[in-house]
This record gives sequence, structure tokens and C-alpha cells, in this order.
Amino acid sequence: MSSDFEGYEQDFAVLTAEITNKIARVPRLPPDEKKQMVANVEKQLEEAKELLEQMDLEVREIPPQSRGMYSNRMRSYKQEMGKLETDFKRSRIAYSDEVRNELLGDDGNSSENQLIKLREERAHLLDNTERLERSSRRLEAGYQIAVETEQIGQEMLENLSHDREKIQRARERLRETDANLGKSSRVLTGMLRRIIQNRILIVILGIILVITILTAITLSVRGH
Repeated sequence: MSSDFEGYEQDFAVLTAEITNKIARVPRLPPDEKKQMVANVEKQLEEAKELLEQMDLEVREIPPQSRGMYSNRMRSYKQEMGKLETDFKRSRIAYSDEVRNELLGDDGNSSENQLIKLREERAHLLDNTERLERSSRRLEAGYQIAVETEQIGQEMLENLSHDREKIQRARERLRETDANLGKSSRVLTGMLRRIIQNRILIVILGIILVITILTAITLSVRGH
């Protein structure tokens, strides 16, 4: 499980490094190359998102006692992904402004104030987008913690259920042992009772035998 996660990590690190390099190159490229580079970065960002989803699935299958470290790493990777998307948006805004200036030509100078205002509005929109993304990451982190807590609680309940079953089985064995001891005690009591009765009978028979012998001897002596 961890080997798969680490493999995805390596792929994610290589891919994000390529994306970072390409985003930094976008403003310096000619228009045709910029368009191709933007499309390439968009494709690689989708691939990075898919890698994050695979990593997230791997983390969900790791036992809760070992999941904390991987969850922290996932949060770091998601933050890195958010930063890449933000940088790419800024790069695209700069690219869009540059293309517009090329299309407007000299007329672009006359509408410079409008372009400045448009940039400010876009920057404001980007700030709002970043705030929403941060809030979304916080909600996702809270949801992840809630899921982990629920899983831990379920495992604890399962462990308690298993312990309860063990205790019940132990009680049943104790009851069986008590029942067997009771039967053994009754058997021993009966045996002791029979032994005592046999001894009493032997003593009575011995007394009768002695009396009979003494009587015979007495009668024999009187006859002579």
C-alpha cells in the first residue's frame, strides 16, 4: 500500500516540477508557443489532479493508526496543487492581456485606463477565488478529519464488540465449569455417603459376629 502511494508521490513531484517550469516560461514565449504551452499546462494539471485522487484513495485504505503521516502529506500536496493553479491563472491573465494588446495595437494605448481597471477587477476576482479555494481546502481537511474520526470510532466499536463476545464466551465457559464442578461434588458426596454406610454395616456385622461367638462360647462352657 505505502509503496503505491510513494510511487504516486514521485510521479506527482516530477509532474509539478514540469508544470512550475512551464508556467514560468509562459509570459516569455511568442504568442503561438504560448497558446500551445497553456494547453499543455492545462492537460498536465488534470493529470496532477488525477494523481492526487489516486493518492487520496490509497490513504483512505491505510490503517487509521498509520494514516496521520500520509494525511499530512496529502494536505501539503493539495496546497501545492492550489498554488500551481493560482500561478497558472495569473499567467493566463497576463497572457490574455498581452494578446489583447497585440490585437488592439495603437488603439490599446487609448484604452489603457480600461485595461488597468480590467486588470484590477481580475486581480480582485483572483483574490476572491483564492479565498474560496482556501475555504474549500479547510472544509475538505475538516471533512477528512471527520471521516478519520468516524472510522476510528467504528473500529473501536468493533473491537469492543469482539471483546464483549470474548467476555461472554469466557462467562459461558465459567458457567459450564461451575456446572461440572457441581456434578462432580454431588458424585463425590454420594460416594462418601456409600462408603460411610458400608463401614457402618461392616461394624454392625462385626458386632453381631462377636456377640454370636461369645454366645456360642458361653453356651459351650455351660454345657460342660
